Amino acid sequence: MESTGTNTAPAPGAAPAPELDLDLVTVPARQGLEAVDIIRRAASQAGGVGPVLHDGSGGTLGFLVPPGTADAWDLPGSACTQTNGRGMRFGDAVSPTAGATGWLLPPEAVGPVTDPEVLRAALGEAARLIEAADNCR
Repeated sequence: MESTGTNTAPAPGAAPAPELDLDLVTVPARQGLEAVDIIRRAASQAGGVGPVLHDGSGGTLGFLVPPGTADAWDLPGSACTQTNGRGMRFGDAVSPTAGATGWLLPPEAVGPVTDPEVLRAALGEAARLIEAADNCR
């Protein structure tokens, strides 16, 4: 699966991309990938999955969620950070260099941010699936 990074420099003659005030839920990659699949399979859930970042090492995924989510996020095994617009710019997408953070699901390929309640449910289901699979070994 090809991913893309973000370029914060505007194209010549173009207005700069707006900074976004979003929160970021980070989870272990295995659980995050399961959650992406769960949300995508549940097409009836409002909004579906929004943009998802991956780190360069492949250890974590980050789901963009609405601002204010971090205030009440308490799901064990995950963290939710307020970005306050720091570094969150959508604009021209370019392929990241090896080992760089980039998009698993870029903003232009998916809907708006992921609904926190849908994400919470999917992460819970993903954790249970992973635990069941690991216990079968």
